[in-house]
Amino acid sequence: MKELLEHIARSLVDNPDEVEVSEIEGQQTSVLELKVAKEDIGKVIGKQGRTARALRSILNAAASKLNKRAVLEILE
Repeated sequence: MKELLEHIARSLVDNPDEVEVSEIEGQQTSVLELKVAKEDIGKVIGKQGRTARALRSILNAAASKLNKRAVLEILE
């Protein structure tokens, strides 16, 4: 899931080299922390949070195949 999020985020932003994804894995839940350049945060969140919501939906779909739950945190 980490690679999936990293690939999508790099495609969205202007500075793909500054995309960092860290994964904290638990028994049932994986927490993915996404860090991008300051000027790219708006692109990752999207208008009214639509892009962030779509990213969360994709991650939840991928996690459900692994019988897990995914939580996305976008860090500044």
